[in-house]
Amino acid sequence: IGLCRWILRNNKPITKTIIMKKLLMSITLCLCILGLNAQDKSDIYIGAGDIANKAWTEWSVSPTIGYGITDNLMVGLNVSQVDSTVDISYDLHARYYMNGYFIYVATSGLDTENMSYGVGKMFNFHKGVYIDPKIVYDATAKTTNLMLGVGLRFCK
Repeated sequence: IGLCRWILRNNKPITKTIIMKKLLMSITLCLCILGLNAQDKSDIYIGAGDIANKAWTEWSVSPTIGYGITDNLMVGLNVSQVDSTVDISYDLHARYYMNGYFIYVATSGLDTENMSYGVGKMFNFHKGVYIDPKIVYDATAKTTNLMLGVGLRFCK
């Protein structure tokens, strides 16, 4: 009701852009309010991959597994396949955690020529469920993307 009154008062038509801006701001505010935990040695992460620059009809699950090798360093492997006509792709990634944030480095197809770099923050929800938004620069495509990962964290 408040949004409708604001629109009518300001004579501005409601658009998908306005709705998306308000939705993203609400989600960001909620994530900032939630607490987070540090990454520890021997923690195991199982995720569903990242959502980035894709239409909602093209989203797919890319199983990801990660392991905390030290208190602040996690390495992982992502397995993906676009469709049955394309070979399976294996991607390595690493995260270094500091002050609640992480620095992200990944290879595409196990090839060091195709690197991605980024920063992000992992938010832990109820009993090990996490979400990790990150901003990633793809050095090959020379693009910057907002990515969102979800998964489970198993603590030692």
